[in-house]
Amino acid sequence: MFTGLNYPIKDFIIWTRREIFFLLIVSTIPTVLFAVTGWKWLAIPWVPIALIGTAVAFVISFKNNASYSRVWEARTAWGAIINASRAWAMLVKGFVNSENQRELIKTHLAWVTALRFQLREPRSWETMSKPHNAEFRKKYFEVAELDTKLLDELPKYLHNKDFAYIAEKKNRATQILGLQAEKIKQILDKGEIDVQTELQFQNILVELYRQQGVCERIKNFPYPRQFSTLNLMFVKIFVVLVPFGMLQEFNKLGENLFWLTIPFSVLVSWILLSMERVGEVTENPFEGSSNDIPMTQIARNIEIDLLDMIDEKELPSPIQPKNNIVM
Repeated sequence: MFTGLNYPIKDFIIWTRREIFFLLIVSTIPTVLFAVTGWKWLAIPWVPIALIGTAVAFVISFKNNASYSRVWEARTAWGAIINASRAWAMLVKGFVNSENQRELIKTHLAWVTALRFQLREPRSWETMSKPHNAEFRKKYFEVAELDTKLLDELPKYLHNKDFAYIAEKKNRATQILGLQAEKIKQILDKGEIDVQTELQFQNILVELYRQQGVCERIKNFPYPRQFSTLNLMFVKIFVVLVPFGMLQEFNKLGENLFWLTIPFSVLVSWILLSMERVGEVTENPFEGSSNDIPMTQIARNIEIDLLDMIDEKELPSPIQPKNNIVM
């Protein structure tokens, strides 16, 4: 998540520089041909191009709205996870003896850890492997879940027996919640809590399962590829046509003013391509981009809160933004 007031325009231009070079070529070729060969037919009416541009603006707006909805739903789910985590620690603190408190809290932190690692796993439709995104990540920020392994992190939270069991599972976050249910059942059987308290614990586990399901749905169901493909296709058609329409408009203004086609075509096309690019990098809120939900920071804050609630003395440090980006 970007935490600054605005992205620096220099960084944004560097991020889109490949598109700028492409647009320079696309706009320069017809302009030079128009000037050198005198092919006046290259200057086509602006009206049909404007109609295409209107349609392109609508589809870009639709995609960006859908992308923002996916990000906001993901953030809402993690907000619910924060609340449920605190409720879990409150019940543990209030109703479970001190011998089991730390184990239940640590196991919950293992679930949070497993969930964030699973949500960072790459999918074929995600875009972080594209050169411009990979380059931006390498220069400005790090993604802990992509640079370390889950099985290296879980031993900090699970006993050896539990770790050996979870390590063999595929959906480890799901199985950790199952472990929690078993632990609560064991505490109930020992008579340390009553049935009503046990039901409260189970209700929180159900809520955690539900929020995990929300995150998994967003992760595993992409923005529909047919819309994404058509969106990009229409944008590229438009940016190729823009200089042909501008040739006629600038040629009307006077001799040699048609050369203004190049900078203005680049500017108009860059705006639309940039809007399309922003929607693209926003649609997958767990892939590891600078626009992601800051799961690593949220998980660390949960860990600090829960350990503090059971009076742990050594608390981890909060995660701070790097280059105004926090993951």
